[in-house]
Order: sequence, then C-alpha cells, then structure tokens
Amino acid sequence: MKIFSFFFSLVISLLIFNTVFSLPRFAIRLGDKCSNCHYNPTGGIIRNEGGWNFGKNILSAISPREQDFTMSPKIGDNITFGLDYRTQFIYSTEKERADFQQMTGSIYTNVALAKKINLIGRYDFIYNIWEAYGVANILPGNGYIKVGSFEPYFGIRLDDHTAYTRGGDMYLLFTSGRNGLIYNPLYTEAGLEIGYQFGDLAFLTGSVGSNLTSGRTLTKDPTYTARLELDPKIGKVNLLFGGSYALTDLIQATPNGPEAMSAYFYGFFTGIGYKRFSLLAEFDIGNDVSSDSTKSNYSMAELAYVIILGLEAVVRYDRVDPNTSVNNDELQHIILGFEWFPYSFIEIRPQYRFILEDPKVSNDAVVIQFHFWY
Repeated sequence: MKIFSFFFSLVISLLIFNTVFSLPRFAIRLGDKCSNCHYNPTGGIIRNEGGWNFGKNILSAISPREQDFTMSPKIGDNITFGLDYRTQFIYSTEKERADFQQMTGSIYTNVALAKKINLIGRYDFIYNIWEAYGVANILPGNGYIKVGSFEPYFGIRLDDHTAYTRGGDMYLLFTSGRNGLIYNPLYTEAGLEIGYQFGDLAFLTGSVGSNLTSGRTLTKDPTYTARLELDPKIGKVNLLFGGSYALTDLIQATPNGPEAMSAYFYGFFTGIGYKRFSLLAEFDIGNDVSSDSTKSNYSMAELAYVIILGLEAVVRYDRVDPNTSVNNDELQHIILGFEWFPYSFIEIRPQYRFILEDPKVSNDAVVIQFHFWY
C-alpha cells in the first residue's frame, strides 16, 4: 500500500509540478546568469529578449537562425508576453497501463514601467495560480528590490519538480507526508526580496515573506530565506558553489487536520560546466522544529551532455530520507533520458525512471514529456 501511494504520488507530481525555469545547466555550461535570459533576477517565468532569441535561434536542432521573425514576444515598446504548456505520456509498470496527462499551462507578462523597473505576472490557467511582483534594479551596483508574490530563491532550481530537492511527491502533503522540499510552482510567498550581484563572482539574495498556503501573516509569522552563490571560472571551466537557508512553515497532517508548523532548511549546492558537459549537485537538510524535531535530508545529482545541437543526454539521481532516525524509509529515483529540441519553442523528453525502495517493487515508469513555450 505504501509503494502504491508512493508511485501514485509520483504520477501526480509528474503531472503537476513541472514548469519551465531557466535551466541551471544552461547557465553553468555557458557561464551565464539567470538575468541574461529572464526579467526575474533569480530566473524563471517570462524570458527577456535574450532568452526568447536563445530559445528560437540557438537551442533547437532546426531554427530560423535569425533575429528578425514574423512573430515577437513584445506588444508595443514596453509590454512583453510569454507562455509555457506541458503535457505527457506515462506508462506504469506497476499498473500495467498508460495515461496521457495534462501538466501545466501558464501565461506570462512583463510591463516595463521604466528602464530599471518591471512588473512581472504569471497565471496558470490549469490550476488557477497567480504570481505577480515588481522588480526595481535601483540599488547600488547591480542590486535589486522585488516586492509581491513570488517563489523564494532556495538551492538549484531544476525545472523538474519531482526532484526531492524541489517539490518531490507533493501529493502526499495532506495525507501521509511530504517527501520533497516545499519549493514548487504551487508554493509562493508574499513579501520582499533583495539581491546583489558582486560582479561575476557572487550573487547574494535574501527575502522575508508570508507563506500564502499556511494562513500566517508577515507581521506575526514571517518566513526568511537567504542564498549565496559563487561563480568562479578557471579558463573555460565554469564552477558553481553555494548555500541556502530558510526558516518557513510546513503544512503537516495532524489529528485535527492540516496545520502549519515552523521548520528550517539549509543546504549546499555545487556544479561544473565545460563546453557540452554539465554536472549539478545539491544536498539539503530539514528540521521540523515545532513538532518532534524530525530531521530529514534531500539530495540530487544531474549529469548532462550535449550529443548534437538540440539533443542532450541527461541522467539524474534523487534521494530523500524523510526521517533520519528511521531505517529503510528512504526513496530514490534514477532517471535516464534525453531532451530533444527539434524546432524553436518545442521540447520532447523521453525518460525511463527507476524507482528504488526497500523492499523492492516493480514500479518503474516510462515518461515522455512534451513542452511548448514562447
């Protein structure tokens, strides 16, 4: 029964928690930053003109390879729009059946009020999720202020939220537990974020907000998140080192129903990029400080290699230990797959997912994800 619940939650996670962010391996491989392709300084949501042109002209196997195009993401001089839509085919070896499932669909917009002030919005028309905030790049140097509803910046933002360092098996949130970190497209906080880019070497962010799903307020029960990223380079090799910390709220199942409980997370991440190769890894620790001080840890490692233009081989390992004081409760994924960009704004991801647990059950999965964006 536990295994069935786990696999069912995996299917739901695959269905719900995949949205596009700036792929971290693109950034480390090219030596770029999130702000090179996105209006949001921490990446994700709507792409700027550089990110839009990268997706149209450079990323795919067959593209027009030109800057001029009959279509454009801009409406006038100061309004830009974008979209993402994902769907997938999945076959369960445990259920011995296949399903075709709708995943996410979001519309984005950016309104440039001034050269350094932008208003950014996202609406997921499948799950009715709103995210909106303003970004003002007005602090000394490359600093910015962000105000509104947004996802706080923690760890490495993989675009696949079934990774346990991201949302993991979030369907278990209101039933038997939470098997991944809280950061997924359904999680937002309302508050303030400040960030500063120290040249090409470091990026520091910090935010204070209120968890919109917990019912707590900014003045009474604020959440805090901080992240430091170092980006040194050795010749043509791009390196990544960093750490994150968060004091926030979790929704836990109790005899009286779901309740918000305080918890903290901290962790470390690293990576290396060289030409066609990238390797990313993250390890996080969580501690529920308001119940029985249960400790958990989460880890991820992703290896990717560009075979030819528009085609990448990707291998990822995910692991979660929901309670370090309990034996044989760990969950693990090994994912073997490809990411194929056949034409501008089209992505296809065939994957085989090995699901490992003790005792072993035949519950692997075949997944083909389809992603369309603009």
